Amino acid sequence: MSSDPRHTSAHALPDQVGGDQFHLAGARTVIATKHGKERVIAPLLTEALGLDCVVPSAFDTDRFGTFSREIERTGSQLDAARAKIAAAFEHVPHARVAVASEGSFGPHPQIPFVPLGREIVVMKDRVSGLELIGHYAGLSTNFGHTVVTDLAGASAFAERARFPGHGVIVMGCVDQQPMPRRALIKDIDAWVELQRAIEEVITICGAAFVETDMRAHRNPTRMRTIKRATLDLVRRFRSLCPICARPGFAITKRLSGLPCSWCGGPTLALKADVYSCEGCGYREERAVKAATADPGHCGECNP
Repeated sequence: MSSDPRHTSAHALPDQVGGDQFHLAGARTVIATKHGKERVIAPLLTEALGLDCVVPSAFDTDRFGTFSREIERTGSQLDAARAKIAAAFEHVPHARVAVASEGSFGPHPQIPFVPLGREIVVMKDRVSGLELIGHYAGLSTNFGHTVVTDLAGASAFAERARFPGHGVIVMGCVDQQPMPRRALIKDIDAWVELQRAIEEVITICGAAFVETDMRAHRNPTRMRTIKRATLDLVRRFRSLCPICARPGFAITKRLSGLPCSWCGGPTLALKADVYSCEGCGYREERAVKAATADPGHCGECNP
């Protein structure tokens, strides 16, 4: 572990952040969204970092991919957020900073039948080149879908999805698979509209694919996860490298091997976090508070 006494600067407050090149207070900041994400992003960035946030008019983020599949997302979640940022800078050329979020939803890799939501909020300063990424991943999502052949099945799913406070999308269905090119109905916000959409799509396809609307303005649960990812972004901006004072001094690796309290051998339990700076390459290991691990984590004592 590094004994550099300056490590405490990694927890500096916003008015101490990063030197002149990273001083962003008052910087014009464009938030790349068409679905109301500025409602949770802008207040945090304004209050914590002093950014001057604006939302571009007539800015279409759907061209980078839609949850409803009529436009496939190309590349990774981060690629899509970066593409939004590049387009936002073109749309608002006098902005210094751009921010974009991107969500990803699917089955949990370790817990069967449980959905997992992943959210990132990316900030780019085109003067200094600084890019920071706030993260949130967790079970706080209503993501789901079903195939129905009658209104009763659709209504039961909609109730579980917390409709109409949370939106649902109805689309065509062929062989139990979504087929938005056959039919696609969004922005359903009343039970009578849901009934009409279900009847229309079943008439066309014989069945309807119904899923949660994951667009932020139609999904309050997702909006809260975007807020959590933005809070993580703020924390990363406040965390400074103790050597070069660059924001974003964050955990990049976790080391297992905390010694077992019985035999003293290495276990699977976490022993230290590794913080790294993308600017100067400085790395620092920070040990966990515990000196030993429970024998339950030990391959020798609990094989």
